[in-house]
Amino acid sequence: MSTKIGKDKKVLVLDLDGTLTNSQKEITDRTLDAIMKMQEQGHKIVIATGRPTPGAEPVAKKLKLDKFGGFIAAFNGGQITDCGTGEVIYQQTLPEDIVPKLFKLAEELNIGLVSYDRTGIIAADRPDKYIDLEARINHLPVSYKKNIIEYIDFPLNKCLGTAEPEVAPEKEQAFKERFGDRINVSRSEPFFIEITPKGIDKAASLEHLCEIIGSSRENMIACGDGFNDISMIKYAGVGVAMANAQEEVKAVADYITASNDEDGVAQVIYEMILKEND
Repeated sequence: MSTKIGKDKKVLVLDLDGTLTNSQKEITDRTLDAIMKMQEQGHKIVIATGRPTPGAEPVAKKLKLDKFGGFIAAFNGGQITDCGTGEVIYQQTLPEDIVPKLFKLAEELNIGLVSYDRTGIIAADRPDKYIDLEARINHLPVSYKKNIIEYIDFPLNKCLGTAEPEVAPEKEQAFKERFGDRINVSRSEPFFIEITPKGIDKAASLEHLCEIIGSSRENMIACGDGFNDISMIKYAGVGVAMANAQEEVKAVADYITASNDEDGVAQVIYEMILKEND
């Protein structure tokens, strides 16, 4: 049974990279302290990330989401895990017939494309620096497969395209034109192209979570900095952009907090959650 939440309690949704973590990919002591204080008062934390679930679990452990009953909404919302129980409470996967075509198109476009299995990141035999970056971000190994299409005989929550920032928009558009009627395509970083099941984004995932835990969007505060955070920032009762966010993200936010290097998340907690309880 999934964790329920009191109707007077807030749900703070946090993107990871560029939001919860600073430029060194670390959670500062001030931000960690603020998160612990709000959880002790019964408010909930949701990590909403493009990362795979194993890539977010070390952060969830640091935030003690298992103890306080928080959640990981991984794969851009394609899978929600209740950290209190370890249970996957919601999941969507890519259409199986499209997966080989995604890798074929990536090859045609001369860009990288990865996905994930239980051990880490899987990729075609085409290493690039952004695949290496994805591995470092998630602290997961990369396994290169000479015939990745034959290897993948299991459902995928997400694929991730990697391309140089100056060409990524046109490559993203190529995926949208070819498959946009059946999948979602967006960018989380200038060089990452997120490919998820149709109708899946961070907002759709959070809507399902609200139903499961008995909360409402009005009690939700969502903080982010990247293109794939736009949907959840628009969905939440209060949508927050980091000072370091993309301009398109700031444009849809209700509030702009300090940057990820200036404890912007802690500022939100003290101004919007803990202050209300004083």
